[in-house]
Amino acid sequence: MTSIRPTHVRYKVVAMAVLLAMVTYLDRVCISKLAPDIMRDLGLSKVQMGWVFSAFAMAYAIFEIPTAWWADRQGTRRVLTRIVLWWSSFTIATAASFNYASLLVLRFLFGVGEAGAWPGVARTFSRWIPRRERGTIQGIFFIGAHLAGGVTPLLVVALLPYLHWRMIFVGFGMIGFLWALVWYRWFRDDPSEHLGVNAAELELIVSDRRADGVHTAGWAYWRRLLGSPNMLALCVMYFPNSFSFYFCITWLPTYLQEKGSFDATMLGFLAGLPLLLSVASDLFGGVTTDWVAARFGLRMGRCGVGAVAYLIAGAALIVAAAAASPMLSAMMIALATAASMFTLGASWSTAIEMGRNHAGVVSAAMNTSGQIGSLLCPLIVAYSVEWFKSWDLPLYLMGGLFLLGVVCWGLIDPQRPVFDSATD
Repeated sequence: MTSIRPTHVRYKVVAMAVLLAMVTYLDRVCISKLAPDIMRDLGLSKVQMGWVFSAFAMAYAIFEIPTAWWADRQGTRRVLTRIVLWWSSFTIATAASFNYASLLVLRFLFGVGEAGAWPGVARTFSRWIPRRERGTIQGIFFIGAHLAGGVTPLLVVALLPYLHWRMIFVGFGMIGFLWALVWYRWFRDDPSEHLGVNAAELELIVSDRRADGVHTAGWAYWRRLLGSPNMLALCVMYFPNSFSFYFCITWLPTYLQEKGSFDATMLGFLAGLPLLLSVASDLFGGVTTDWVAARFGLRMGRCGVGAVAYLIAGAALIVAAAAASPMLSAMMIALATAASMFTLGASWSTAIEMGRNHAGVVSAAMNTSGQIGSLLCPLIVAYSVEWFKSWDLPLYLMGGLFLLGVVCWGLIDPQRPVFDSATD
């Protein structure tokens, strides 16, 4: 054991990942607050806008696993650079949309570009972060995403009196190019390749890392991934998390506008509140899952924490649907979102632990399940309002899905890898 004090380059990697998360959600969330203006200018119905929201999620789901597999094989230095450059370009291109079809295509291409970002970060953390720190680091990562997502509606409210919605897309899209330049020049795929990492930090990082294996793309590989009961439980568990969260970053501003007589400032605050509460939830959830895991074992730390938080989320959404007060509904939606985000450290750490050297693909499979929820959510909400004149049915559905997620948490075993040592 070396007596040299470890350097802290891994935390700079985390800082860059947090900035990535912030840029991601800045570009992803702004369309929800701009939706009424876009619908007015392009003459879109709620159902059409629902398909626009879902076009992003559809592309994200289709390309998530292939992009993550690419990141597992090629490393995240180049792959994340490509992802950010692509999505930033199509954020800017969204400003050029002129009708329903053009907006639909542009948002689909935006989703193609952003697919693989989260699994790419998970792959990065699997190489750079020791196991005992992963839950906390994942929580910190999601703080960046949710802080940016929570502030974005307020930022858009502040900018709209001075900028057309098209120019807001242009301004937000430009930020990603700077991040991509810094990442590509500074980051390295493995800490052993980075000149700033000393021997002590490298030893700390790799001390509990599994030996790398050979990645294949044959049918046996994918059958092993898709046929694992542990993997299936992980995927079903993550479905309600993304389903409900996508409601917050798509339809929530419109829901609040139609359910209650809120002024513009209060509307912006309530639209961002679920993500603002999630900032604290991300951190405490990450710290909690590591703390419980250290004292009561990995399964209790990941699955026990996840199950309790999901139970709270499900109950809060059912109360939100039944509440007569729009303000109470808004508060319960915010609580449910914060409770579900409390599980992100546990969820993504579990994916890393189950995936090991295949962390990108395993976390992508989990996130793809979530993106299917993201795809369905805007459409279910839009058709519920169109056919049944009800904003409450989707909330009841989300509450029930979280209760199903409680059962799935009980079936997951983070210590059982999807690929064993013989095939890893």
